[in-house]
Amino acid sequence: MLHYFKRLSTKRWGWALVVLSCLMLLGTALYFQYGLNMQPCIKCIYVRSAFTGVLLAGIIGLIAPANTLLRVVALLGMLAAALFGVMQANELLEIEKLLAEGGFFSCALFADFPKWMPLDKWLPSVFEPTGSCGDTSWLFLGQSMAFWSAFSLCIYAAIAAVLLLSQLVRLSSNPYRG
Repeated sequence: MLHYFKRLSTKRWGWALVVLSCLMLLGTALYFQYGLNMQPCIKCIYVRSAFTGVLLAGIIGLIAPANTLLRVVALLGMLAAALFGVMQANELLEIEKLLAEGGFFSCALFADFPKWMPLDKWLPSVFEPTGSCGDTSWLFLGQSMAFWSAFSLCIYAAIAAVLLLSQLVRLSSNPYRG
């Protein structure tokens, strides 16, 4: 089974699927922001940056999937970005729960990106928070955007973890082995 996943990780189409799915999810986020005027909070921006990290890792994997070093770097990047995003989305879910119970919460107004990568300064139209945390005006199947973001990022993390584990398996070039 791990042999199959390792072979899969060396194919371009798998990485292209990661890139395309991330582009679609990021495009959806921008549509919600600019088309439906649903302004992103700081946690939404951090989740968006996590999807961007998964996207960049997917691009690295797409460039040279047969190169073991680049493939492992891409998988580690994908796993790290997805786990960061799950953490941020779960915090946002907790904020939504607190507000639904009648509590009060105020999130930060400005992003706290590292000095070496100020995404909110480089691309403010994409990474600048303009909304407040806990808005649940959009629901799909009874769940908020934070839930679906966490769900998507959990899938990316699980895929990255399985593919990373499969990298430990040695593939045989013998055509008579299974």
